[in-house]
Amino acid sequence: MNASELLGRYLRQRRELGEAELIFEGVPLDGWAPSEYAVPSVRTVERERPAAPARAASPLPPSASPPPRLLQQAPIPSESVAPALPAPLSGALGELKVLADACAACGLSQSRKKVVFGEGKTEADLIVVGEAPGADEDASGRPFVGAAGKLLDLLLASVGFPRETVYICNVLKCRPPANRNPTPVEVDACSHLLRGQISSIRPKAILACGTFAAQTLLGSADPLRTLRSMQHMYQGVPLIATYHPAALLRNPSWVRSVWMDLQRLRQILDA
Repeated sequence: MNASELLGRYLRQRRELGEAELIFEGVPLDGWAPSEYAVPSVRTVERERPAAPARAASPLPPSASPPPRLLQQAPIPSESVAPALPAPLSGALGELKVLADACAACGLSQSRKKVVFGEGKTEADLIVVGEAPGADEDASGRPFVGAAGKLLDLLLASVGFPRETVYICNVLKCRPPANRNPTPVEVDACSHLLRGQISSIRPKAILACGTFAAQTLLGSADPLRTLRSMQHMYQGVPLIATYHPAALLRNPSWVRSVWMDLQRLRQILDA
């Protein structure tokens, strides 16, 4: 299910629950027509910016539902414009990118179209680590630009992490054929690049999206449902594990769980 289909399914659910109005906080709605889903009123409001420095969010009890406005967030359409191209890298990250672009350490170098090194703010407080590039990423050379990437952008922005404020990369820098799972040999071949990215950026927190990202960074074989249940440390940096946004496109009911994980991440960075 792509982002647009997930959006339609979500809007129909809200209509059936009696919603009279959906408010999308900080989400552009130009260029698409939610009226086809018979929602009475859909509008965008500007995100409120606090005058004082951000404070830690109040912990949510396990049974609590996310605030309505966050529940009403929906994936932006797949035809949305991708972020501007990043500036050329210099220093340690630039050197790592040169190594990645020339890497032939595993068989993926023979099937890839482009190396997907990573992009974002090079002094970011938050690094988001995914598993591997998909078809859109392999074609563009940029991480998280397909439907799953747009959903990730929206989820991050909903808790105050616009894409331009974070650094995004993957465990693997090349796409596995047919989006199959990474092999141990491929993970090992790329792991020094990921370690170098984290060491160079020196973030205050890490968000590991998906099983392979979490298990690789934590050196654990535990399932993701176990790793999600607690805060971890990666070389002294707090790490939160959560579901990959591609999994949310297949399982929309997991969005609430990811939102809760992002709230814990927000509290770490606000502390």
